[in-house]
Amino acid sequence: MKIDIITVLPELLESPFAHSIMKRAREKGLLELNVHQLRKWAVNKYGQVDDYQFGGGAGMVMMPEPLVNAIESLSAQTPYDEIIYLTPDGELFNQQAANQLSLKKNLLLICGHYKGIDERVREHYVTREISIGDYVLSGGELPAAILVDAIGRLIPGVLNDETSALFDSFQDGLLAPPVYTRPAEFRGWKVPEVLLSGDPKKVDEWRHEMSIRRTEARRPGLQGDQ
Repeated sequence: MKIDIITVLPELLESPFAHSIMKRAREKGLLELNVHQLRKWAVNKYGQVDDYQFGGGAGMVMMPEPLVNAIESLSAQTPYDEIIYLTPDGELFNQQAANQLSLKKNLLLICGHYKGIDERVREHYVTREISIGDYVLSGGELPAAILVDAIGRLIPGVLNDETSALFDSFQDGLLAPPVYTRPAEFRGWKVPEVLLSGDPKKVDEWRHEMSIRRTEARRPGLQGDQ
């Protein structure tokens, strides 16, 4: 999979992709990540990519010309399956969306800033708009990093245990069950006996039951939101 990201602050994306699972995905050649500085397509020598909004109001808006030039330049090299704009008013990102996007070959992410991007870019170039939650951040870089992590770990071969992602929270509309590790007893707190039984069927049944209970207690209605 190839993911290109357009941003005015590429420095914010250096660390998330340089460690752990995303680092291994890149080293294995399973995930190609390219971060592009929008100011490369600035409208003048001062690196301008934003301007005041028509009609007045506080906050700057990212101009159409730099973004369109960036999108068209990158699209000429890569046929994108989706051009995604990270915005608070986009569709709420969830595990199902991550699953869908992990099946794509090429993605282009646009990180907004200030008051957002010119609406004409959204109308004519963006194919999907995604939000990571009902709150506002300083820019789209952190949401982009979250998207890449959630999508990248689903690519076959990225995780050492191929089945691990299948049992994550939300994959089946349920939260993940409780997990335990050694020692079997710590400060008098014991691991449930079923997990020590060595009976895979009983363990699976227990985990499924715990997932249902945890979902009902913490996220009632979750399955209906999928």
